[in-house]
Amino acid sequence: MRRPPVEAIERRDGDVVVRLAGELDLYNATEVSGALVQAGSDSPSRLVVDLAEVTFVDSTTLGTLVEAQKGIGEGTRFLLAAPNPDVRRALDVSGLGRHFDVRETVEDALAASP
Repeated sequence: MRRPPVEAIERRDGDVVVRLAGELDLYNATEVSGALVQAGSDSPSRLVVDLAEVTFVDSTTLGTLVEAQKGIGEGTRFLLAAPNPDVRRALDVSGLGRHFDVRETVEDALAASP
């Protein structure tokens, strides 16, 4: 049985952390996209996508992350946090690793200047 792709959306002092999990692919990209849109709707200082529990991402998911980053407001910083080596490889191979602000931990992402 697959894990739900969105484990939680946490609001922290003007920031939002979206905790994703499991395999992220074509079958749950709409749910992930909806969570990211919802998380960014209040124009947080930082929108952090926690990837610590993500085991797989496909090109659809990568596209979802790109669209989420493009769709957030001017004053919101979009960060990815804690990707495992496989997710990091997918970001790097796709060339997207250099287009996202990727941090080792959620705490590192939340400490980044807005």
